[in-house]
Amino acid sequence: MVVGCGRIVLRIHGCRSLKAKRRVVKAVIARVRNHFNASVAEIEGNDVYQRAVIGLAVVSNATGEVDARIEKILDLVEAMGLAELVDSEMEIIHL
Repeated sequence: MVVGCGRIVLRIHGCRSLKAKRRVVKAVIARVRNHFNASVAEIEGNDVYQRAVIGLAVVSNATGEVDARIEKILDLVEAMGLAELVDSEMEIIHL
């Protein structure tokens, strides 16, 4: 079993309330879950308006598939245009 896990740091421009931030974060999480069947959640910075840290995990039986799926997730988040992808950290674990 191969597990890919990581965190994505997003900057949400023009966000002036937690309600506006929550709308953007929920949209990103829902889209990633629906398209890639990945586990996704906001993991840090819950009270910071313009910054969101999202954790994700993907499981497969092949390293190449996990790596490709993570790259596609990053591309999708950038293509959505709701927030700027500032940083990302990914790790692949073989169990």
